[in-house]
Amino acid sequence: MGNNQMLCSDPNTGEIRRFMTGPIACEITGLCFSEDNKTLFVGIQHPGEEMAPSHFPAGGDSKPRSSIMMIHRENGKSFAE
Repeated sequence: MGNNQMLCSDPNTGEIRRFMTGPIACEITGLCFSEDNKTLFVGIQHPGEEMAPSHFPAGGDSKPRSSIMMIHRENGKSFAE
């Protein structure tokens, strides 16, 4: 399966762009926004499953584990803007 990814599309133009790429052998799930739309939460499941070489999220020689990623815009605006 390789790296999973999250794609975003613009319904007005039909343009599709990659928003994020997950760690090796993961599944990206559970998209959710905070009430103010300034923080996006994304689930990362099964990184390194079936002995794929992943050390997500801690790096180094750590065992891979599922996590929730918290993403917010650098400019402080909401994702709805």
